[in-house]
Amino acid sequence: MINFELDQEQKMLTEAIGRLAQERMRKVFRDADEAGVLPPDVIKAGWEIGVLPTSIPEAYGGFGDYSVMTGVLAAEAFAWGDLAATLHVMTPNLVAVPLMLAGTEAQKEAHLPLFCEEGLPKVTAALTEPVIQFDPRKLKTTAVLENDSYILNGTKCFVPLADDAETFLIYANENGQTQAFFVPRDVEGLTVNGREKLMGIRALPTFQVKLENVRISAVNKLGGNDGMDFSRILNHSRVALGALAVGMAKGAFEYARDYAKERVQFGEPIAHRQSIAFMLAEMAMDIDAARLLVWEAAWQLDQGKDATQSAAVMKYYVDDMVMTVCDRALQTLGGYGYIREYPVELWLRNARAFASFDGMAIV
Repeated sequence: MINFELDQEQKMLTEAIGRLAQERMRKVFRDADEAGVLPPDVIKAGWEIGVLPTSIPEAYGGFGDYSVMTGVLAAEAFAWGDLAATLHVMTPNLVAVPLMLAGTEAQKEAHLPLFCEEGLPKVTAALTEPVIQFDPRKLKTTAVLENDSYILNGTKCFVPLADDAETFLIYANENGQTQAFFVPRDVEGLTVNGREKLMGIRALPTFQVKLENVRISAVNKLGGNDGMDFSRILNHSRVALGALAVGMAKGAFEYARDYAKERVQFGEPIAHRQSIAFMLAEMAMDIDAARLLVWEAAWQLDQGKDATQSAAVMKYYVDDMVMTVCDRALQTLGGYGYIREYPVELWLRNARAFASFDGMAIV
């Protein structure tokens, strides 16, 4: 039996995020995109809601139990407000969630308490590489074991907040398998290049990271000698990205719908025109369908089931959905949609990146 009822904690969490998104994130995201800087107070407020700390077990300083479904609900609510700010607030997840899923007991004890402190921990993760037809299961970045150390070589891109990070979780190819390694910022051979100039999420600082013969202890491998199941990590990431896409698409749809109700041409709102009304209806249906696919994959992950097929199907559908919805939102506004005074062009730019965002979010 399927139950779509949120529990009391989930209701309180999504309501709190919804207020932040409506009252603060929506009021600053345009200026933040233009300036390339997010207001620190908004990021601080998003972190203080405590989505990640409430997912970390009490044994490691947290306040609750890990739930993918709750993370998905939070991600959607945040992304309705602004995608760049959401990715900033969720950057610590990139390290904390793989730790909870695959870390050794010693790694959890050493690192997880960091995510329960008052401020955002200075951590990030690097998966994506600047190559044609990027495949997260066939990375060009390599990890070679030499005695009791690993030697890492490669180049990463789309690494959020790398300029300020003190610890990196670097994904690399070890004997044909994708594994992850904790790399301190001050290690010799690690270089953070200048900030990337992106088409979308321009308020979120992302960087290219290079590794040249970076030597780290073998104990820094996530999961220890046995490593981790990367497919599981990737499924969690894709579910997170799906939830973010649904949240942003919902915001774009609602904006276009309200505009169509208020915009009067030839004596009546343009929403009365079949071409507009049918397009808005299809947008709403596509968003609901995408949300159900995201929730199904999230439920499977919470149940400990293999969600690889569900996550892959969902991601394929959602990547197309968010582009279509945001493009139709722009079409609804006509010529105004192309003007930067209106937010729909920003959402369309952000939407285009979801197909390239593997590893940029995780719940």
